[in-house]
Amino acid sequence: MWLSPSESSRGTLDRPRGSRAGSRAKQLFEELLRPAGIEIDGRGPLSVQVHSDEVYEMTLARGFTGLREAYVDGLWDASHLDVLTDRLLSARVPIPWAGRVELALGAVSSRLRNRQSPRRNTQSRRHYDLGNDLYRAFLDRRMAYSCAYWKDAKTLDEAQEAKLDLVCRKLGLEKGMRVLDIGCGWGSFAKFAAERYGVTVDGVTISREQMRLGTEMCKGLPVTLRVQDYRDLRHAKERYERVVSIGMFEHVGYKNYRAYMKIARGCLADDGLFLLHTIGRNESTKSFDVWMNENVFPNAMLPSAAQIATACEKTMILEDWHNIGSHYDPTLMSWFENFDRAWPRLQSTYGDRFYRMWKCYLLTCAGSFRARKNHAWQIVLSPFGVRGGYHAVR
Repeated sequence: MWLSPSESSRGTLDRPRGSRAGSRAKQLFEELLRPAGIEIDGRGPLSVQVHSDEVYEMTLARGFTGLREAYVDGLWDASHLDVLTDRLLSARVPIPWAGRVELALGAVSSRLRNRQSPRRNTQSRRHYDLGNDLYRAFLDRRMAYSCAYWKDAKTLDEAQEAKLDLVCRKLGLEKGMRVLDIGCGWGSFAKFAAERYGVTVDGVTISREQMRLGTEMCKGLPVTLRVQDYRDLRHAKERYERVVSIGMFEHVGYKNYRAYMKIARGCLADDGLFLLHTIGRNESTKSFDVWMNENVFPNAMLPSAAQIATACEKTMILEDWHNIGSHYDPTLMSWFENFDRAWPRLQSTYGDRFYRMWKCYLLTCAGSFRARKNHAWQIVLSPFGVRGGYHAVR
């Protein structure tokens, strides 16, 4: 689950010591869950079934990181991980002191080194190179791996097309325009925009697997996808009428936000528009979700509104800011349902531990968006401001 460290660390719990450490650990674990009304070995969606006392020690030693690691290890279960996460976050359950220490050390690490440097950024591609069959199994037919838009949609396919169309309308796409897609994934936006709006799209991704399948899916369209780090775009000579980045900014890192905005601006025509679609968090920190970094998204970090706004200063004008974060909950739940349904044919390739890890990832993320601890923002920016004002599209 994408947790805001500062929001999930209120309160104090002391680590158990002495010969009664085991029973004391269980007692502290129960105290940890009590504010959220969660029972141990109870029944219903607000209960956890503990299979090993190791759960208590792991949680007290590493906070929510340890709790999720214990789940992946099969040391506890819950009938509804999404409901459990929502309740834990909504109740502002305190994180144990050792977990807070781990978060603090992570923040120090982020200050001392650039976790999203070009060399380290290659680690991020591991997530996207897990196998196209996996992503085909749980994403929509266009393979859009970001928040869908459920305003008038009833299915995942409809919601993702609605999101793509929303982006195109916010950008005011017109036939013949040239568009740059930073972090193009499998080309879902590029294909949609080329088909529906008659534009030409250049897309960049760090994943060869994404580029390979995306190129196949966009065959016959004026779409070019290539493997390239976004930083290399600073040398690009082309100027695009529109620039878009959907679900990639989470990999940029706070030390690089300013440089990223300058690169996006450098690729944009003076009268162009840039749309940034990203997950965001409530508060500015220099820490990161340890469990997510270790298990799902290496070197990922969520920006705050203040960090984004600061990065845009003297570079671009903020025209529109739209929070569609409540739509991420049903998106993630749909992804999990598809993943769970497809698991019998994926099991031999990925193994049972991967299933528990992916289930933990998808459902705890759904709970975090439901609790409004994380958000999905669509931000429209322009180089010098839209003359007469930008007309918001919803």
